[in-house]
Amino acid sequence: MSYVPEKLLVVSGAGTYPAGIVRGARAAGVPRVDVLAVRGSTARETRRLADTVHTIGIGEIHSGLQWCAAQGYDGAVFAGQISPLSLFRSRFDAQTKAWLASLPCKNAHTVYGKLAEEFEKAGIPVFPASIYMDRNMPGEGTLTRRSPDAREMRDMAHAAAVAHDVGVHDVGQTVAVKDGMVLAVEAFEGTNAAIKRAGRLGGRGAVVFKAAREGHDMRFDIPVIGPKTVKTLSRAKVSALAFQAHRLMILDIEKTVAMADARGIAIAGVATDLPPAPLAPERPSFGAAAARKDAAR
Repeated sequence: MSYVPEKLLVVSGAGTYPAGIVRGARAAGVPRVDVLAVRGSTARETRRLADTVHTIGIGEIHSGLQWCAAQGYDGAVFAGQISPLSLFRSRFDAQTKAWLASLPCKNAHTVYGKLAEEFEKAGIPVFPASIYMDRNMPGEGTLTRRSPDAREMRDMAHAAAVAHDVGVHDVGQTVAVKDGMVLAVEAFEGTNAAIKRAGRLGGRGAVVFKAAREGHDMRFDIPVIGPKTVKTLSRAKVSALAFQAHRLMILDIEKTVAMADARGIAIAGVATDLPPAPLAPERPSFGAAAARKDAAR
């Protein structure tokens, strides 16, 4: 039987993704799901679905962690968007400032990796952010009515190769190509800004590829698209989007695909030899769940 935690924490940023985690955990039989909410970011629906909500400001990470450590969670999931600009604009507590100062470089992997490390020091295992999102993690094949044409397929393959190579350096998850020319590679600005830049440079017909780098830590920053992505693709006159099969999350998947169909945008998953994102948590070797298991022996 697969492992079912008794008490799960969702550390929630913005968007519908955290609510999807809460619903998925409920469907999997998790008895209690709490939310650590970020003031001004976490959606009302996510708060409504939780058993307990504890709210912190973006700069109050240390106090939030202290609260979490006292609750005895079997594990935590990081879900939802936090603006990267908050790293520079927020007033952090002293402990969080020290954590950030200790990082030789600041990107999603180092910042969230440090946060995961602090959670685990506090006895809270951090599960992959893909768990309980089975139906939102599509595999290989075309999702839309229109399949990519031959030119788009060639550009997809080129974009995938570029994404693989730049991923080694922790450079973003999005690459845009048109007729073999790289128009944009996502950096600090994020996916939507990179897509807009590609549209300005290449005009109609660019292809976008979303990828998680080799060795990507699936506990955080999993590639995600949704209805807002499709709107951005349409405004930028992008004709197709491709992604690594089983390694990208599509929020509001039916709506996203329907919007792409209405705009003639092809969306397709392509095969990869990289491992799929986990869809269920593994029993942790430490923390509250491990302590209960030891006590039962």
